[in-house]
Amino acid sequence: MLDVLFIGFSVGSILLLVALGLAITYGAMGVINMAHGEMVMVGAYTTVLSRIWLGGNIFVAIPLAFIVTALLGLLIERVVVRRLYGRLLDTLLATWGIAILIQQAVRLEFGLSFFGIHVEGLGPGLQNVAVPAFLQGAFQFAGQEINIYRTFIIVVTLLVTLVTWAILYRTSVGMQVRAIIRNRPMAAACGIDTERVNALTFAFGSGLAGIAGVMMSGFKTVFPDMGSSMVVDGFMVVVAGGVGSLLGSIYSAGMLGEINGVAAWATNDIVARAIVFGVVILIIVLKPQGLFSYKGR
Repeated sequence: MLDVLFIGFSVGSILLLVALGLAITYGAMGVINMAHGEMVMVGAYTTVLSRIWLGGNIFVAIPLAFIVTALLGLLIERVVVRRLYGRLLDTLLATWGIAILIQQAVRLEFGLSFFGIHVEGLGPGLQNVAVPAFLQGAFQFAGQEINIYRTFIIVVTLLVTLVTWAILYRTSVGMQVRAIIRNRPMAAACGIDTERVNALTFAFGSGLAGIAGVMMSGFKTVFPDMGSSMVVDGFMVVVAGGVGSLLGSIYSAGMLGEINGVAAWATNDIVARAIVFGVVILIIVLKPQGLFSYKGR
C-alpha cells in the first residue's frame, strides 16, 4: 500500500507543478490561460531537443525549459493577453487559439515541413526521453519498492514550491503579486505597476509549466497533444484549493493525487479519473470559494 500512496504523491507533484502557475496567473490577472498545457508540452520537447542537440540530460533540461517557456509566456502576454484584460471570455478563447497554434506549429515543425526541412526531435512522431541511469530502478523502503524517478519528481516539486513560496512571501515582487490578488484597483492606486507584475507573473507561471513538462517526459511519451488534458487537471487543483492560494494548491494537488492513486489501484484509471472529478464537484458545491481561498472566483 505504501507504494500506491507514493505513486499518488508523485501524481500530485506533477499536478502541483502545473497548478502553481495557473493559481498565480488566474489569481493575479484573472486570466484563464488555456495555453498553459502547451507550456507543459513545450517543456517536454525542450527536454527532447536538449538531449539531441546539446547532449544534455534532465538536469540541463530543467533550467532550459523554464527559460524557454517563460520567454514564450512573456511573448504571449505582451502580444495577446495584455490587450484583453477584463474580458474573461475573450482571453479564454484567445489562449485556446494560441494553444492550437502551438500544437500545430510543433506538429508541422514550425512550418518548415512545407519546405521539406525536418527538425530532428519535432514533428508528429512520438518521442521518448531516457532518464539518467542513477534515476532508474527502485530502492527498498519499509519493505516496499519505491521508484527512484518518482522520488526525484517529488523532490524537484518540493524545491520549486519552496522557491515559489520564497518569491511570493519574501520579495517585493511577491508582495505586489499578493496585493494585486487581494485588490487590483487598490494596488494600482498605491503605485504598483500592474502591467509589469502581470507580465512577470505570466512568464513565471509558464516557466513552472515547462518544468512540469520536463518531469513528465521521463515517464510519459512526448507528443504535440500531451498538454491538452494537463490544463484541465491544473484548473481542477486551482478550483479545489482556492484561487490565488499557494497552500490551497499544495493541499488539493496532494489530495487529488492520492485519491487518483488509490482509486486507480482499487479499480482502474478511468474510474479513478471519474472519482477525482466527482470530488472536485463536491468541493465546489460545498465550498464554492475553494478549500483555502481568500478571494472569490
